[in-house]
Amino acid sequence: MSESPAARLVDSHHHVWDLDRRPQPWLDEPGHEPIRRTFGPADLRAAATRTIAGRRLTSTVAVQCVASVPETRELLAMADDDPLIGAVVGWADLTSPEIGDVLDALRSGPGGRHLRAVRHLVQGETDPDWLQRPGVERGLRAVGQRGLGYDVLIRSHQFPQAIRLAERLPELPLVLDHAGKPPVGRGDLGDWERQLRRLASRPQVRCKVSGLITEADHEKWTVADVRPVWDALLTAFGPERLMFGSDWPVCVLAGGWNRWAATVEELLEGCSADEREAVLAGTATAFYGLTEQEGTTPCS
Repeated sequence: MSESPAARLVDSHHHVWDLDRRPQPWLDEPGHEPIRRTFGPADLRAAATRTIAGRRLTSTVAVQCVASVPETRELLAMADDDPLIGAVVGWADLTSPEIGDVLDALRSGPGGRHLRAVRHLVQGETDPDWLQRPGVERGLRAVGQRGLGYDVLIRSHQFPQAIRLAERLPELPLVLDHAGKPPVGRGDLGDWERQLRRLASRPQVRCKVSGLITEADHEKWTVADVRPVWDALLTAFGPERLMFGSDWPVCVLAGGWNRWAATVEELLEGCSADEREAVLAGTATAFYGLTEQEGTTPCS
């Protein structure tokens, strides 16, 4: 399966961090030893050498890791210096009455033009109605008013509040990170799929085909473990609302960028050229406002 040499490949979800400059406390958790070091764009270029449907990586979306405005500033400045990074998903305190001012300051600062969405680690919040808190909704409205999107990071049991968010703020563009973290290879997908379809019924929602292998057995997962999730995503969203993401370097824990790329290529078998274009570039390009000038030189 091959595409035109000019065909783009967008990685809609990856991270970078410099542990000498900004600690990442979550890396101290057991099991994270393989990625407990600094990762930058050069490391991503070195890791992402495999093609998907003949496409080489041309553009990426860098996503925040910690609840830190300074980290977001660093990501924006990095995007300004590195043509591979076409967009940034940053962080700002959604509960702050000054959220609008903070977003405006980020957008007017170095690299601010690359800020296309924000994200909060809702997966770590114990309140089942966190996204419905009045202060949070006010903050999310400020996000939408500035033409930004919102990356929804939840675990599968938190779908109800994501669904309510999509219903209450229909004007806010949403993308579901890591498909809502389904229990890949570990049990019944029925409840996850029912909730996924409810969220997908809201037309402003997109979904990232990312982070699935780290929800599976890191050592033993196979394409067969991932395929039922992929089939459910295709049914719920259609290829035109799905976007490829690597979740690099977290994916190193379960095989790495190239193995995930090979898996996605296998999952895309049987899809049309237009469908592959949507998943591998088009959906992410539209959601994150990527341009032809951003990330046009393929990694080799």
